[in-house]
Amino acid sequence: MNKNEPPTDRVTHCGPLDVHDAASECANSATQTGITGASASSVGVDSGPLPSVSSGSASGPDDHDHDHAQSHEHSHSSATNSRTRLTLALLVTATVLVAELIGAVVSGSLSLAADAGHMLVDSAGLIIALIAAHLMTRPRDDRHTWCWARSEVIAAALQAGMLAVICLMVAFEAVTRLLEPTTLEPVPMLIIGIIGLVANALSLAILAGGRGESLNMRAAVLEVANDALGSVAVIAAALIAMATGWGGADAIASLFIAALMAPRAFALLRKSVRILMEETPESLDLELVRQHILALPEVRDIHDLHVTTIASGVISLTAHITVDEDATEHERRDLVHTLQDCVATHFAVPVDHSTFQIDSPEHRDHELLAH
Repeated sequence: MNKNEPPTDRVTHCGPLDVHDAASECANSATQTGITGASASSVGVDSGPLPSVSSGSASGPDDHDHDHAQSHEHSHSSATNSRTRLTLALLVTATVLVAELIGAVVSGSLSLAADAGHMLVDSAGLIIALIAAHLMTRPRDDRHTWCWARSEVIAAALQAGMLAVICLMVAFEAVTRLLEPTTLEPVPMLIIGIIGLVANALSLAILAGGRGESLNMRAAVLEVANDALGSVAVIAAALIAMATGWGGADAIASLFIAALMAPRAFALLRKSVRILMEETPESLDLELVRQHILALPEVRDIHDLHVTTIASGVISLTAHITVDEDATEHERRDLVHTLQDCVATHFAVPVDHSTFQIDSPEHRDHELLAH
């Protein structure tokens, strides 16, 4: 199943066009479960720890500590696996980088040099990804309340920026060589291309098992996959040069490698910037969330609604909810449980970390919100 598609158990409660029935389901589920927990006062209630909670409802202190310990242990295990995979891939990539640099000098091949440049960026990217994976294992504190979760996003953005620069440099040199052909030694070029392809296949096998762990790991997998295609282009150019003597095939292969790098670099950069700018996740319809919450009978108004991606799989939602002045503490508490369960289970993107501030109309009118 595509991870962006809502699982069936998340859409049986409500549909995009059936907000009132969905709200009824939210209200019924809160009544049937009889949840107890922390009170929902006007200062707000937080749904759970980083990085995620197994359900959207609030829990007692013991449950909260247990969930937090499980989440923290899972986060450390995932980051440790990522570091092992990244370290092995870095060793393979660095070895091939040296071989391709030597081969480029010996053969005079631009496509081999371009692939070496790509490997250089990949090696730097893998080092950055390795550092990010280490930072993500560090515990949160009063200064870093989300741990170092954003380090993976920053690492991905840096990798994308480096790829874009290398792409432009290779394209410029390739066009220059098409206009002014140079001599080429295709045999060493072919040998190094085959070595590079085998090494890239090995790196892909190492990294593939962890590609779903984070944006950081997905970026690393994509880089190595493009390296493999770059090696194929080098081999093809060497074979053409051996068969026809035409050195222009090398420049064409270089442009092909640049064309492979460009879309991936800008797509990765765009995705990273969207997260850093704290845009609403693309798969989440915020207007649907707003209407869904407003359809609850206890809710009079919703404002200051924000949804942001902290890191891969960590979505945070905050909102101010206005209820009647005479709403009891019990009613407010139950409403918070209902809201947290709702945003965690009723939408295409589950929001496991939600914070709702319950306001009276008087308090709402008193707020001085700048956003």
